[in-house]
Amino acid sequence: MQAALSKAQIPDIAAQVTYAMRIMGIAPLPRNYELYYEAYIGSNPKLTKELAALGSRANQEELDEIGARYFAHVHHAAGIDRAHTHLASELGDLLRLLREEQSALENYNRLLDETYQNITGRSNASAEILRQAVSILTEATADTMNQGKERAENVSLKSFEMEVIRQELDEYKRIANTDSLTRLANRRAFDEKLAAIYNSEQLRSQTSLLVADIDHFKKINDSYGHPVGDKILATVGTVIRANLRRDVFVARTGGEEFAIILNDNTLEESLQVAERIRTALATTPFKNSKTGVNYGPITLSVGVCQATQADDPVDLYNKADIALYCAKNAGRNRSMLFEEGMKKDTGKSWLIYRK
Repeated sequence: MQAALSKAQIPDIAAQVTYAMRIMGIAPLPRNYELYYEAYIGSNPKLTKELAALGSRANQEELDEIGARYFAHVHHAAGIDRAHTHLASELGDLLRLLREEQSALENYNRLLDETYQNITGRSNASAEILRQAVSILTEATADTMNQGKERAENVSLKSFEMEVIRQELDEYKRIANTDSLTRLANRRAFDEKLAAIYNSEQLRSQTSLLVADIDHFKKINDSYGHPVGDKILATVGTVIRANLRRDVFVARTGGEEFAIILNDNTLEESLQVAERIRTALATTPFKNSKTGVNYGPITLSVGVCQATQADDPVDLYNKADIALYCAKNAGRNRSMLFEEGMKKDTGKSWLIYRK
């Protein structure tokens, strides 16, 4: 898919994916975009191969069949649509209840006004009129209170039902932002989190980005196969997660690349975190307990850049990526801080990360 794109004309991933879908005649539906986005960033080689096998004119039924296998809960748009429809229906019912309550109060207010007029009217200033007015107001007040209680109970029930639906929608979003293999955040969630850094100058001043890549991962896949490679990816994700605070954001951003966003850390502290993760992984055994085959050692190269060193999210990612490239070029299994003057040899393929 990438070979058909002119990068000079298409500056970012989103545009490249959209452009590729357009020239292949793929309907611009969110669930289709999700498939081709994941295929483009290389997070699932099997998915990429299946989409490529469909050719340039895949029909929607074929795409939905693939989506159902790889994104079982998310790809089915019907699930999200159903939740949204249910929520809209509940909101409509709640609005109707509130309007009824408003109408009841307006009627009650009108009755009060009419009774007041009867009591104060000169021609009706009699004890009988007063007794009738008190009787009418007493009955109206009781009816209004009963109706109000019933509506309050209905409003409470609707609020509970809407909370359940909100939780369902939150779960859809969580699944949509989770990498199915490592259970870490995925590239979509990472892009959102990275962009948010520059919404606040205070947040920018205390945030660092770590970009990590497994060394020689292509060799692992070629030697032992993708199933073993997938297990190693999952284990690497577990090791990274175990060596970070619970509140630290970590994502698998594609293939064998991971990203970590650190808040409240100096550049030196961020480097220490990178080294802790790198060392922990290098000492983790990767051995098949049944066959005795040793897949290790598995190592990481890490690039670190502070948000204040970059102008925007794209610049921050690029500079962390340059530091990662330099760590690879310097021999791998090391962490490097970004420094001005570092350059990435653009004449070489980014696939150096996979070598």
